[in-house]
Amino acid sequence: MQNKSIGIFDSGVGGLCVLKEIRDLLPNESLCYLADNHNCPYGSKSETEAFELARKSIEFLLKQDCKMIVIACNTVTAVAIDQFRSDYPVPFIGMEPAIKPAARRTRSKKIGVLATENTFKGRLFNQTSEKYAKGIEVFVQPGHGLVELVENGEQESLEARTLLEAYLMPMVDMGADTLVLGCTHYPYLSRLIQQITNNRMAIIDPANAVAEQTRRVLEISGLIRPGGQEPGYSFYVTGDVHRADRLLSKTMDRSYGIEQVRI
Repeated sequence: MQNKSIGIFDSGVGGLCVLKEIRDLLPNESLCYLADNHNCPYGSKSETEAFELARKSIEFLLKQDCKMIVIACNTVTAVAIDQFRSDYPVPFIGMEPAIKPAARRTRSKKIGVLATENTFKGRLFNQTSEKYAKGIEVFVQPGHGLVELVENGEQESLEARTLLEAYLMPMVDMGADTLVLGCTHYPYLSRLIQQITNNRMAIIDPANAVAEQTRRVLEISGLIRPGGQEPGYSFYVTGDVHRADRLLSKTMDRSYGIEQVRI
């Protein structure tokens, strides 16, 4: 069981930033990544559709004999993780909105959250905000169009800049000094965000916290893979292979084979 892979799923290639953090923290672990980029983005879909699409992806990863599933997608975490934990016998790790570290970081007591609509509707976002953002003004902004730009490799395009300026500058003008990235695609926009805001907003990316939680759950469950063996990496997509490979090569500093699958 220890030698089995950790399954990592996202609606697209955004979750590769989570995979990288997990690989860096747990270099002995084998990783199996699935991007449902044929159906990306999930954030604008109905909760029912996002749930059913995610279930197909989870069952694909379980057929690859994964010992744990990391849902590297805020939307799916919001609409489905509770049910998946009930339905399947493996541990699940999800994406929690990083409201707590943002609330600790802010000096102005004002934070911005850039995420998808379904993330804002989810139980985790509302519970986390109620628990950790007392006395904090939280500005929420759906990031319409940003996921598609990252998927297309256009994260530094004029269109991306225009959208981010419209989404972020009102927060800056209202005094927000901290920004929570509530979608795994958004870290790929960090450099452009810093340029647009002139570094006036501290960026909070939850990917490292997800990697830490993955390690904790593996240790508690007795699933840590022992050293001395070369880890394996498998990458699957349901849509365009070439676009995914381009971002994968940048994220992992080398090229890996990607297989297109139907699920």
